[in-house]
Amino acid sequence: MADFNILDYGARPDGTTNNAPAIQQAVDAACDAGGGRVIIPAGRFLSGSVLLKSNVELHLQSGAVLLSSLRPEDIQPFRSADADNDMDGWGGGFFLGACGAHNVTISGNGTIDGQGDKVFFDKDEDNGFHECPKVAAEFRPRMMLFENITDFTVCDVTLKDAAFWTLHMAGCKRVRIRDIRILNDDRGANNDGIDPDCCQDVVISGCIIHTGDDAIVVKATGPMTRRYGPSRNITITNCVLHSRDSALKIGTETWGDIRNITFGDCVVDDCSRAVGIWVRDGGTVENIRIHHLVGAVRRYADRYTVPGAPGWWGKGEPVFVSATRRAGRDNFPGVIRNVSVDHLTLTAESCVFLAGEADCPLENISLEDLDLTMRHQGTQPGGLFDEQPSARHVYPHEIPALYARSVHGLQVRNCRVRARGDSDWSGRVTCLEDCLDAQVEMEEKTI
Repeated sequence: MADFNILDYGARPDGTTNNAPAIQQAVDAACDAGGGRVIIPAGRFLSGSVLLKSNVELHLQSGAVLLSSLRPEDIQPFRSADADNDMDGWGGGFFLGACGAHNVTISGNGTIDGQGDKVFFDKDEDNGFHECPKVAAEFRPRMMLFENITDFTVCDVTLKDAAFWTLHMAGCKRVRIRDIRILNDDRGANNDGIDPDCCQDVVISGCIIHTGDDAIVVKATGPMTRRYGPSRNITITNCVLHSRDSALKIGTETWGDIRNITFGDCVVDDCSRAVGIWVRDGGTVENIRIHHLVGAVRRYADRYTVPGAPGWWGKGEPVFVSATRRAGRDNFPGVIRNVSVDHLTLTAESCVFLAGEADCPLENISLEDLDLTMRHQGTQPGGLFDEQPSARHVYPHEIPALYARSVHGLQVRNCRVRARGDSDWSGRVTCLEDCLDAQVEMEEKTI
């Protein structure tokens, strides 16, 4: 494979020159040659939008820093597979991306820096706790957006300070994301770590993700569902995940189906939820396997001084599964079925929460070998259920160890709960409402 060093195309490592023309020339030359490796050498290279192409590897050498420009004139809107449609409204354009290509790789021990530290501002809107989402600048591009890529690989690189979504993959097939580090502001709004959207055959492994919004989000947005069909066959393993939202989120965008997802052998580091699964838009989420997680979940402060302002979703639930309606909508929310959860050892502030509705019950949910320690860990009081986004929203409720509403086929085996120190746990082990065929074995342990 031939190398194409961006210095040979006029790139300057001064941290101020827009090197997008030089980098794009190197990418084009590599593609025209039938494939090649575009080298980002050591140094700080500022750049506007760059579009990667088939059979091109963008390789960041040790000491290389590729900086995203934050100037609107340097950032392109993302032209999707539909020529009459762009995704510019999804975060103000993109920094690195590709569409309709194959065999695209981003590799190396260098850093891609979205400069999110320049777009998030702490205005002390949570009564001095300094935990709520920060205020964001109006213009902030997403770091990466790749649509309809077959054989897409991202390995070894560090992705730092994303201003919006970090790695969004839409309609991609045969994807490998391995051994990368995502180091974002953990109070940054909308700075999700990895977003597979209507993707198929995806392996995410060995990653360290530290971010504010959800660490890994599997979704089926409306435009991508219409183009590429369901999200399916996705496995996530051996990761360390910190977020002020969910470590793994499935939904809430469920315009299409999501199926065959595994999530296991991971550390959950002070997230608001370990796992959250939603249907809201009519899709089916099925065949989900969650296993062998350790860590802690807790509640974070919201933006109290701004009425109606968004906060973090979640109140410290280890597992959250929800099928209900969005506020103001009367559509059928969708189906969640065949979800198995086993071998979780988590410290939590709230309960395992499983909630459908009478006309869209959860189906075939199993919990096994769950070891739950209820302990107050954060700065906020408990006693709330959080079903955002929905007509139910957030409301006071006692906190049992397990809450289940409208679940048909609930199996709970060999599960334990204990209190340690201060806790919002009511002492009630289970609270079941409108559940059919429920077999529950969950015991309180004393320490």
